Amino acid sequence: MRRHDVDAAVMFTDIMFPVLGMGVDVQLVENVGPVIEHPVRTRADVQRLVVPDPEEKVPTILEAVRLVREELRDDQAVIGFCGGPFTVAGYLVEGRPSREFATVKSLMYREPETWHALMEKLTETSARYVAAKVRAGADVIQLFDSWVGALSPSDYEEFVAPYSARILAAVDAPTIHFGTGTATLLQEMAAAGGDVIGLDWRIPLDRGWEEVGDERGVQGNLDPAVLLAPWERIESETRAILERAGGRSGHVFNLGHGVPPNADPAVLRRLTEFVHEATVEARV
Repeated sequence: MRRHDVDAAVMFTDIMFPVLGMGVDVQLVENVGPVIEHPVRTRADVQRLVVPDPEEKVPTILEAVRLVREELRDDQAVIGFCGGPFTVAGYLVEGRPSREFATVKSLMYREPETWHALMEKLTETSARYVAAKVRAGADVIQLFDSWVGALSPSDYEEFVAPYSARILAAVDAPTIHFGTGTATLLQEMAAAGGDVIGLDWRIPLDRGWEEVGDERGVQGNLDPAVLLAPWERIESETRAILERAGGRSGHVFNLGHGVPPNADPAVLRRLTEFVHEATVEARV
């Protein structure tokens, strides 16, 4: 935060972190991601899951929120991070990262009662988790449903939206609702909730904002890979996004997903400075 002078700190820990207290054995495998020794695929598997108290099971992240909130300036926000229900369920059911989510979709279609029972427990766990983060000092909560773009709009509405809505409504704080590959889901995601809807780089910002509606803000949406380009390209792509935002209030400039591990930190600082300068000029 001090090095790059960005406007908010995202208190990120792995998406599966709250699940550790539910009785699931999760291993983070390098170059693979979360791997579940015994995937959750039956009603009995779901019944064995417990809904933990975050103060007891994940106190370290809550203490981290408190410490960071104390250290930041008043004009810098702390964003509490929480994995979205579809993404977390996807890892639990598939057993490892997937792109197609064939096992997940089979469970949804063939055993909807089991799916909904799993989502109920994940939703209660996540709702308690984000509420605890706000009590610890988080100014904003971001629901990060990384892989929800694998669903059709109708499947999203039936199998995911009610649960995302409950998590987002669990806190008396501003919320950000984010997913990737969600150009066809933006209206449904906005209906589920979130004061700000995250946009990835696959849709022009102004078109995405039109899908979301003017009553909500948007976050995004520079392609993270652009950070690896020459500065001239980074500047032109960034300026194009700001032009599409048109100076309207409610735009949180950000990447469309995470920072590439091989991005140059100096570029991040330069990008932050450029956005601050460009947006101040636009307001003057």
